[in-house]
Amino acid sequence: MKSIFYLCFLIAGIHANKPCQQNSSYNNSPENYHHGNRNQVGPAHENMLGHKVGRRICQFAFYFYKEASSQRNNRNVIFSPISISTAIAMLTLGAKSETLQQILRVLQFQPNEIQQREIHEGFRQLMQTLNRQNANFQLDMGNVLFVKDQLKLQLQFLNDLKNFYSGEAYPENFKNVRPAQQKINSYIENKTHGKIINLLNNLDPVTEILLVSYIYLKATWDKTFNPKYTKDDDFFVDGNTVVKVPMMFRMGMCKHAYDDELSSTVVQMDYKEEGTKAYFILPDEGQMRKLENGLSCESLLKWRTLLSESSTNLYLPRFSIRGKFDLKQILYKMGIRNLFTNEADLSGITGQPRHKISEAIHQATVNVDENGTEASAASTMEIVPMSVPTTIKFNKPFMTLVASNDNILFMCKIMNPLEQ
Repeated sequence: MKSIFYLCFLIAGIHANKPCQQNSSYNNSPENYHHGNRNQVGPAHENMLGHKVGRRICQFAFYFYKEASSQRNNRNVIFSPISISTAIAMLTLGAKSETLQQILRVLQFQPNEIQQREIHEGFRQLMQTLNRQNANFQLDMGNVLFVKDQLKLQLQFLNDLKNFYSGEAYPENFKNVRPAQQKINSYIENKTHGKIINLLNNLDPVTEILLVSYIYLKATWDKTFNPKYTKDDDFFVDGNTVVKVPMMFRMGMCKHAYDDELSSTVVQMDYKEEGTKAYFILPDEGQMRKLENGLSCESLLKWRTLLSESSTNLYLPRFSIRGKFDLKQILYKMGIRNLFTNEADLSGITGQPRHKISEAIHQATVNVDENGTEASAASTMEIVPMSVPTTIKFNKPFMTLVASNDNILFMCKIMNPLEQ
């Protein structure tokens, strides 16, 4: 079976056919970084910084989830913590004064624990580690900035954008709404391999800056589901609503555990790519709120010792969900306020302080299915102990985390697998 996740994050603006002219004058020499000389950072220290940033992204993920889920009530929730946090961190390259401090606080960075240069080094190392692909795994992350064509960006910002975040900048005439909108949508569609289309449909012609951060994941389960065993079955959305969903089934060895603190059953599904896995968390009846309030970075660490492998009959719905958030509203509640008002100071980007982010949209799509004959061809026979297998059936609302080397790529709550 293949599990495919797609996401795009955008903040305020659009795209053109070639990078801003300032890009051609990039100086890649580390001596020119105003955040520090990267040559002074050894491999061991870089790795440490990547882990340190990863821990903060994990904290941000659960912080963001609580605000996002409060907007969705009893609906599906899907977002990428690493994509959102990377996009926001990019803005700190040019944010100043209180605007900068608000962003750092929400991203869980304390000035006495990590320097600003180290934050950017950590994100650079993290993206370098995660961006990889092979026959069974493909993860692409990237960032691009679209700016008003009369707006001149600071050369130092452009250097740091490229060197730390592999970012690019493109000029655009936002007043020509329709062609600009078509360009941004085409760009996103291409970067997400055609899985996110027509994301932008209401471009503001007075936009000056737009940031797009995208992530695309396609991965194959280590132990696949065979499509011939998928049957329609009941999924209990709530006490009054039951829907029919295609329920996948596999029998064999499976890592699972019961988490008493969360009153939930946890199943770990590994991908063929080492270190990449998905956690499916099924709360007991009426315990979803307890799971949401108690789930944390510490939970992931605890599961390492809690999970054990045994013979299991696993039932998991085949589903495809998508979600879109107004990030401006969520981040404002979380404490990033100046960025979206006339108090914004992004003078490190434009040389002038009065350029706010006027729009922020985040969209993610998750597909979990057998992917036709590939699963059948990859299906294998397992030797299992002669014991009564545990039956775990995800036939009511549950949560999902997708992680690569402990970095949370996607976080989902599935209330209804059929919700569009």
